[in-house]
Amino acid sequence: MDKFSIHRVPLHPSIRTTQPNNKPIQTQKTFLAHLEEATKQELKVSKHAHERIIQRNITISEQEWQAVSDKVFEAHSKGVKQPLVLMDQAALIVSAKNATVITAMDRTEAKQQLFTNIDGTIVL
Repeated sequence: MDKFSIHRVPLHPSIRTTQPNNKPIQTQKTFLAHLEEATKQELKVSKHAHERIIQRNITISEQEWQAVSDKVFEAHSKGVKQPLVLMDQAALIVSAKNATVITAMDRTEAKQQLFTNIDGTIVL
């Protein structure tokens, strides 16, 4: 085949419209699959926030992380993009859109701060 020949290549080699027995492949997710995907949402912690958590010796239990995660996803569903999360021991700024903790500080440090570019507050 010379360099000017036109050849047809599938858009992606793994995409098929039928199974080997010529039955159509179901491409829509079931409700259960959507529900499981939605409930598996977890917050990520940015490198910067992780460093701050370690530097400031902030400890957050698994149950507390779950509560933070649940409330952030709830806030996001109501249109909040970047909430401040106030906990007993820490203050977190989270990108709800990206499900990522951006920064963290302990509560005593947070008392002296002015928080900008937030559009919601979650108090736990």
